[in-house]
Amino acid sequence: MNSDQSSAIETAVLGGGCFWCTEGVMQGLRGVVEVMPGYSGGHIDSPSYEQVCNQDTGHVEVVRVRFDPAVIDYATILKVFFATHDPTTLNRQGADVGPQYASVIFVQSDAQKKVAQDVMAEVQAALDVPVVTQVREAATFWPAEPVHHNYFARNPQQGYCQFVIAPKMAKLRKEFSHLLA
Repeated sequence: MNSDQSSAIETAVLGGGCFWCTEGVMQGLRGVVEVMPGYSGGHIDSPSYEQVCNQDTGHVEVVRVRFDPAVIDYATILKVFFATHDPTTLNRQGADVGPQYASVIFVQSDAQKKVAQDVMAEVQAALDVPVVTQVREAATFWPAEPVHHNYFARNPQQGYCQFVIAPKMAKLRKEFSHLLA
């Protein structure tokens, strides 16, 4: 690739439970240029964290992942996503329970939808249990409040980070070291 050419940056929107976890995992991948926590899939504009936690907006905690497909492809991002959260529990990740913690992929194109369905089928075959991850059409992404941005990086000693996010990060380093920046 010439220095004056660059590949088009693509976007993935993923909900894998608490967005602090998914953000931390995705930020470590080579080829990911931005990860933004936020909310998607609901029926009100500009929801707050408190509104989403009240479970009446329809929003899911998600991350918007902007990535360079010349470095990391969408299927690989999804494989990391599935390996670092539990796609077999409905509206729950460990002690985090509620519809805002759903496992969901908001596809941005028909091509992403096909890849998501193919990767989910592989995951389900490997796990031999039903995968409950929802594949939904793209919806408005609302960025989360700044206090939620880079949460794990800014709060590694916080209890939730130590007991919930750190093990996911360890799994990422163990299983996907070849993908890390």
